[in-house]
Amino acid sequence: MPTDDVPETFHVTTEEQLRAVSSLTRHRIMAVLRFEPATITQIAERVGLAKGSSSYHVRLLERAGLVKVVRTRKVRGVTERYYAMAARAIALPDPGEGGPDVLMRHAVADLEAAPVDDRHVRMTHLRLTEEQFAQLGARLQALADEYQELSDPSLPDASLVFALFHPAPREQAEGDAK
Repeated sequence: MPTDDVPETFHVTTEEQLRAVSSLTRHRIMAVLRFEPATITQIAERVGLAKGSSSYHVRLLERAGLVKVVRTRKVRGVTERYYAMAARAIALPDPGEGGPDVLMRHAVADLEAAPVDDRHVRMTHLRLTEEQFAQLGARLQALADEYQELSDPSLPDASLVFALFHPAPREQAEGDAK
C-alpha cells in the first residue's frame, strides 16, 4: 500500500472513536492492518475470529474513521474490500490522572496471551534526575522509531511497549488500593 497519502497521525477525539479503540479485538484488528491492507477474511484468520465478527468490528472502526477501504475487487460476483489504517499512528487522549490507560491495558492483554518462551519482559526501578528522565524517554522513542522503520510486513508480528513514568506517591497509591 502506498503510504505517501496516508496521514502521519490520527487523533482520537470523539467518544465513538475512543470506544472503537478501547476494544481489545479492534486493537488486534488494527495491528493486522498496520503494515498492509487486508480483507475481512484475512483479518478473521489473523485475529482468530469468525468472518461475521470480524466484519462487525471492522465496520465500527471504519465508522469511527480509524480504518478505510483502500481498494476493491470482484471475486465470483462479490465485491471484496481491502481495509487499511487511516493513518500511520493513532494518538489517544491523555487518560488523566488515575484514568484507565487503554493502550497499556491492550498491551498487557496481548503480553499475557503471548507464549511465555516468546517474550522479553523486564521492569526496572530507577532514580533519575529530570534531565536523565527526559534523555531516557527520548532514547526509548528513538529506538522504537528506528525499529519501526525496519519493520517488514512479510515477517511475523512483534509488539514493543515501553512506559517510563514517575509512580504515584506511595500514600496515594495505597489509598487507591483500599
